[in-house]
Amino acid sequence: MTRVRILSVSAAFLIASLAMAQEKSAGAGVKVGQPAPEFALKDCCGKDVKLSDYKGKIVVLEWINRECPVSKKLLPVMKETQAKYASKGVIWLPIDSTHGHKAEDNHAYVKDNGLPYNILCDGDGAAGHTYGARTTPHMFIIGKDGKVAYAGAIDDQKSRNYVSEALESLLAGKAVEVSSTQPYGCSVKYKRE
Repeated sequence: MTRVRILSVSAAFLIASLAMAQEKSAGAGVKVGQPAPEFALKDCCGKDVKLSDYKGKIVVLEWINRECPVSKKLLPVMKETQAKYASKGVIWLPIDSTHGHKAEDNHAYVKDNGLPYNILCDGDGAAGHTYGARTTPHMFIIGKDGKVAYAGAIDDQKSRNYVSEALESLLAGKAVEVSSTQPYGCSVKYKRE
């Protein structure tokens, strides 16, 4: 076999492998309309938090990484959106699935940035993999019925806040018009297996 042919076969194999990996990761996780999977995590202060603690409430899950420039840039939008809906009973749970992050560092980040919520620690990535969180941020909204009502980006990177729109619809008892968007940001830094 010639060297060029070997390289061509190797390149074709690599492309096929990457395509299968993308297809697998794109299909992984929870879908809009499905029941939200339960999780039990500790927050950065050591408190046990389960999704079922908030049964019957609207819950926003935000995958976060304090080192991600996109998460940092969007922090004011997250804080503003959380504050707007907290008084309406919406629960905001940021989750850090970054392997190697320590609870005490997340706690310092919460204090340094004046966050009104604690970060849930998912260092083994179990919750992140279950939901199919791919980016920081990656948003999931769970309706009062316990089903995922929205999954995707916080906004359109301009002026449209998809999370606010979805929350307004849910609070009004309406269906979410835009229930899925493409999340953007840094990739979630899961533990390599």
